[in-house]
Amino acid sequence: MPRVMPDDPLNELPGYALRRAANAMMAELTARLVPLDLRISDASVLMLIAERTDMTSSDIGKVLDIQRANMVPLLNRLEAAGLIARKPIDRKSQAVVLTPEGRERLADTRAIVTCFEDDLMARIPDEHRPHFLPALRALVGQPVDP
Repeated sequence: MPRVMPDDPLNELPGYALRRAANAMMAELTARLVPLDLRISDASVLMLIAERTDMTSSDIGKVLDIQRANMVPLLNRLEAAGLIARKPIDRKSQAVVLTPEGRERLADTRAIVTCFEDDLMARIPDEHRPHFLPALRALVGQPVDP
């Protein structure tokens, strides 16, 4: 983890602090997913399509904000690993669905992600926890619960 200098003037910039926090958390989650041979984007796809049978690669890309050029190799990697399959929706669209092996990997993925999320929230002082997600949602323009 990068060392934070106490007199670093950048530490007072919210955007800088948010980027540092995001980088640290993503590095930690990446390391936790290594035993499953998954990347964060892989895990995100598995969790997103878990109970769906109607999501196309385009839908997945929109939800996860992944460009088409990056979706193709991501889905090809998951398909080659036997974790997803493509199922016709109609004559022109295919859904991306979990295979039985994908469902098994999803269970392990959820366990790791749940533990990571619990550990992340434990680092935040109790009095700030109720405001954490609403503040993050506000930054990306999502509706914030009152």
